Amino acid sequence: MFEQCFKNIDDILYKDAGVSTELDYVEQTSWLLFLKYLEDLESEKALAAALNNKTYTPIIDEKFTWCSWAYPLTGDGKYDKNRALTGDDLKEFVDTKLFPYLKSFKQNAENSDTLEYKIGEIFDEIKNKIQSGYCMRDVIEIVNQLRFKSQQDKHELSSLYEDKIKNMGNTGRNGGEYYTPRPLIRAILATVKPKLGDTVYDGAVGSAGFLVEAFDYLKSSKNLSVDEMTMLQEKTLYGKEKKPLPYIIAIMNMILHGIEAPNIVHTNTLGENIMDLEEKDRFDVIIANPPFGGKERKEVQQNFPIKTGETAYLFLQHFIKRLKAGGRAGIVIKNTFLSNGDAKEIRKELLSACNLYAVLDLPAKVFTAGVKTVVLFFKKGEPTGKVWYYQLNLDRNLGKGNPLNDDDLTEFIQLQKDFKETENSWILNVNDIDEETFDMSVKNPNKSDETTYRTPEEIMNEIFNLDKQSGEILEKIRELV
Repeated sequence: MFEQCFKNIDDILYKDAGVSTELDYVEQTSWLLFLKYLEDLESEKALAAALNNKTYTPIIDEKFTWCSWAYPLTGDGKYDKNRALTGDDLKEFVDTKLFPYLKSFKQNAENSDTLEYKIGEIFDEIKNKIQSGYCMRDVIEIVNQLRFKSQQDKHELSSLYEDKIKNMGNTGRNGGEYYTPRPLIRAILATVKPKLGDTVYDGAVGSAGFLVEAFDYLKSSKNLSVDEMTMLQEKTLYGKEKKPLPYIIAIMNMILHGIEAPNIVHTNTLGENIMDLEEKDRFDVIIANPPFGGKERKEVQQNFPIKTGETAYLFLQHFIKRLKAGGRAGIVIKNTFLSNGDAKEIRKELLSACNLYAVLDLPAKVFTAGVKTVVLFFKKGEPTGKVWYYQLNLDRNLGKGNPLNDDDLTEFIQLQKDFKETENSWILNVNDIDEETFDMSVKNPNKSDETTYRTPEEIMNEIFNLDKQSGEILEKIRELV
């Protein structure tokens, strides 16, 4: 049922003039889902309070609750169409009353760790893009069918929401900014091995894929007590996100996975001066896929000891400084980091401050943009002696319809436990690195660099077959005409 609901919502939004891309679909669906979630959450808390002979004070004023403006009910609990706003009346209420009211929560909340503050932040950043109040009414009636009360409902909704995020990540060259393939994140977690009691951080949180996977990883690590579950919910997972759209998606994604008030801050991570960090600001585990290819202004670069305009290189410095002594990290970065001259000083810093114990070399099509990436695995507090490389060579081409899966990374996970050398894995001794360039690029010594060229006969045969196929297609076109 839920899957069909999501499809029907997209079909309606497709007809609206203000919603034009997959990114818009996710954003507009998200704020409506969030308000329906709040309605169910408030109902659940009121019921729990009543069972304990207590009084629950709702977060949302009555006239702004879902069952007042979005889906009003009659006395016998049926949908009251006569009281339901629609058309221009609905759009005007949402734009001029509902959004400003919800935005005000940011100023009125006691602190930034509360659900009230998250509500304010979300509606401070996003806008209603649905131009037709009639389309909005149709979407609301579908969203109202969704339930957040049982764990099964939340699990199904979270899976569908992840699919929407994945589709959003496939929409353009910056898809990796929104979506990191979940099999890759799970392989990173299996290598970094966070444990209950660790603090886990992603300073480029995107859609919160790393944090929700870390939540599931830790939740399934053992049978958690009530106190342990509270610690996992409230004092384990932390993130930062600069852009408004991924911020709300991250909040919604974590809520759907069962984290009521996510510890995600809406800020520019790189605006923080890393030279001013104290021990209390550091984390046990950092896992992230920071954006690469971006350029930061000079005033932002002043926050870092090694100046560079490349966003990813600044993030890597941030992550190194943010790690506690003995902390572990798994960071996705463009493979040119290993050889780029602009990154030389950062490579030196990484090798001296941390033990870069593994590098996972990924195929080009792991991310939809086709950029070649590697994953750096390091532990802070001791210099690097040897680096174990693993080159993921698959017997198929990756793509939108043929993505990376968990089985693809099974060998890597097994081999990295003992840093075994195979046809696809080898060890680089840091003493063998050229001190002039500090070039650490991926060069598999177990495979020949010789390129195999096709023979003239093979090339002519392919040309012949292509001409034949073209002739057959033209013949079919002539028959149709």
